[in-house]
Amino acid sequence: MTHYLDHNASAPLLEAAREAVLAAMEIEGNPSSVHRNGRALRAMVQKARRQVAGLVGTAPDHIVFTSGATEAAATLLTPHWSMGRSSLTMGHLYVCAADHPCLLAGGRFLPEAVTRIGVGPDGLLDLETLKGRLAAHDKAAGLPLVAVHWVNNETGVIQPVEEISAVVRGAGGILVLDAVQALGRIPVDLSTGLADFLMLSSHKIGGPKGMGAIAGASDLMMPLPLIAGGGQERGHRSGTESPALIAGFGAAADAAVAGLNGFSELARLRDRFETELRRAAADVVVHGVAAPRVANTVFFTVPGIKAETLAIGLDLAGFAVSSGSACSSGKVGKSHVLEAMGVEGDDGAIRVSFGPETRWDELSALIGALKPLVGRMRAA
Repeated sequence: MTHYLDHNASAPLLEAAREAVLAAMEIEGNPSSVHRNGRALRAMVQKARRQVAGLVGTAPDHIVFTSGATEAAATLLTPHWSMGRSSLTMGHLYVCAADHPCLLAGGRFLPEAVTRIGVGPDGLLDLETLKGRLAAHDKAAGLPLVAVHWVNNETGVIQPVEEISAVVRGAGGILVLDAVQALGRIPVDLSTGLADFLMLSSHKIGGPKGMGAIAGASDLMMPLPLIAGGGQERGHRSGTESPALIAGFGAAADAAVAGLNGFSELARLRDRFETELRRAAADVVVHGVAAPRVANTVFFTVPGIKAETLAIGLDLAGFAVSSGSACSSGKVGKSHVLEAMGVEGDDGAIRVSFGPETRWDELSALIGALKPLVGRMRAA
C-alpha cells in the first residue's frame, strides 16, 4: 500500500469528477453539433463553465477552457492583445523568480522582454524591486504585464497578492495570477478586482488531468489566441472541446467550493507533522515558515542528505512524496525556488503535500519511516 502525499503534483481524482467524466463519455458526438447529442454535450460544457466560474467569482462567459495551466500561461503571456476591436500591446513581462517554469518560460515574449523579480529568504516577492521596475517601465513600448504565482507549488508560501495588485494597478499594468495551487485551498475571488486573469488547473483540485482554464475578470480585454482554427471557446481557444474532461473539472470545482472551509483544518495536521519532524531529525529545515502558507504543504531539507535519495527511500517504504516540483518529466535536481530564496547547498528538499482525506496516522507513519532512513543514510 502506498500512502499518497503528493497532492501538489496531482490530487486524487474525486468520485464526483469520475462520474461526471464517465457520464459525458457515454454520449457520442461533438459539443458544437446542433443535433440532440451535440446539444447534450454542449449543456455539460456550459454547466462546467458555470461551476468553475462560481469557484473563482467571475461570469461563466469569462472562462476559457484549455488543456491545462501551461497552455493558459502560454496564451496569456503574450505582447499581443485586443481591447474590443482595437489592438493592445504589452511592452514587457515581469515574473517572479520562484514562479512555476511555465511562467518563467515567458510565453510568447522574447527573452529580452522578460524580467525576473527576486524573492526574499521567506519566499515572498520583493515588492520594492517590483515597484522600481514598473516605475522605470517604458510605457511607449506598451503596458507592463505582471505574472506571478499566488501560492508556491513547492513551499506553499502565499504571495501578498493584494499588495502586488496595488503596485501593478498603480503602474497601470495588467496582472495575471497563477492560481493553480491556491484553488480550493484559500478563497479565490476575481470579483474583488484583485487580478485581470487567473490560470487554473483541474487535476490539482481532484479533477481529471489534461484540463485547465483561463478565468478573466472581464472579456473586454483578451490575449490573441494561441490556437486558432474553428473558433471554439468564443474564438479564444480553437479545437473541439473535451466534454468529459471539462465536466470532470466542473464537478471538482463544485466539490472545492463545498470543501474550502474544511481545508483550513489541515493546518493543525501540518503543524503537528512539523513538530514531530523536528523531533525525528533535530537539524531539519522547513522552508517558508516565516511567511503565510497554505495548510497542506511542508517543504523540508535534511542537511547532508540529498532529497532525491530520501524520496526514493520513502517511496520504497510506501510513501509517495516528491523532491520539489513534478513539472519536469520526472527530472530531479536543485530547486529553483530554493535558489531564488538564497538557500545554499544542493541537498534539495522533500515536499509532503496532502488533502482532506489524509489522516494523522499516515503522516505519523512517514515520520516513523523517515527517522531510521535518515540514520542509515548518515551512517553510510
